[in-house]
Amino acid sequence: MSTNFFGMKKSGSSGGLNAMVDDNFQYALGPPESGFSIFLAERTKKVHFIRHAEGYHNVATKETGNNDCLLRGSGPAHAHPLYDSRLTPKGIAQAENLRAYLAKRPSGSRSFTAFDLVVVSPLTRTCETALHIFGTPREPGKPAFLGLVDAPEGTPERAAGVKVAPPRFLVREECRERWGHYVCDGRRSIREISAEFPNFDFSELVHDDDVFYADERETDDHCCERAVKFLEWLNKRPEKCIAVVTHSSFLRHLFGQFGENLHNDDMDSLQRLAGNCELRSVVLCSHGNKDGKSIDPLMPPSSAPSTGKRLRKLSFFEWVQCQSGSTSEMKAKRP
Repeated sequence: MSTNFFGMKKSGSSGGLNAMVDDNFQYALGPPESGFSIFLAERTKKVHFIRHAEGYHNVATKETGNNDCLLRGSGPAHAHPLYDSRLTPKGIAQAENLRAYLAKRPSGSRSFTAFDLVVVSPLTRTCETALHIFGTPREPGKPAFLGLVDAPEGTPERAAGVKVAPPRFLVREECRERWGHYVCDGRRSIREISAEFPNFDFSELVHDDDVFYADERETDDHCCERAVKFLEWLNKRPEKCIAVVTHSSFLRHLFGQFGENLHNDDMDSLQRLAGNCELRSVVLCSHGNKDGKSIDPLMPPSSAPSTGKRLRKLSFFEWVQCQSGSTSEMKAKRP
């Protein structure tokens, strides 16, 4: 048994894979001593993880040099200006740049990366990122052949007049950011968010209000367990090429559980903190031991109740004080 950097024990059975030409897939599980990994194709699927683009909370932590500006203070979290933070103009440009890159990135028999499904965290910045990268999603319940649109500009498909189907956007709570403590990691009600993002499929969410957010940060162990359950859920999906628009700390807790037996450079590449709007592509392979396992809806752990709607709103003076925090103690990890 080996131990990852979260201190969690796991089996040492991972190895590198560089066998999918033009798709830049690098990571998989397998015996490390051979230098190769071989899997049955039917047990694999391509998953493209994308961290959200730059949000106003990212700018605030860079300007102040720490995360203190993300604390709710004496007011309720939802009243803080950075609660469920949105994308900056720079963030929107980052997402549009990734859209242009994906339009010309080969995948399978197409000249651009074609996705069967886009899974999105319910926070506003991930919904915005998904919309700017992938465009308007296909209406929930509509079959692909009834939702055909023009292919991306600059592709042979567009020049030939070939229509393509935009992917569905399915919102899942499991891939949201590590919750609690920082106001940027709470979300608005689904009633409010869904009105802003039509055609996103929110049907699999259980809670309208954010019952997960609290002053206490979600534990490392719980976030790691949640990340693995998300992989189990992905594995049960019928789609073979999936994009996941999510968050840096969630990805750190997910990827930090894999890769100890990879080449050092590959392990570092897999486990390092993701940048804004960074694309990290993997091959997910099921070993079959969890294929029949039922997956319950994500529920909040039995701990302190949500503080998202308590107490009074921050005064302007308190907000200015929050924004002018010390820059002398930069934290290594930012939300």
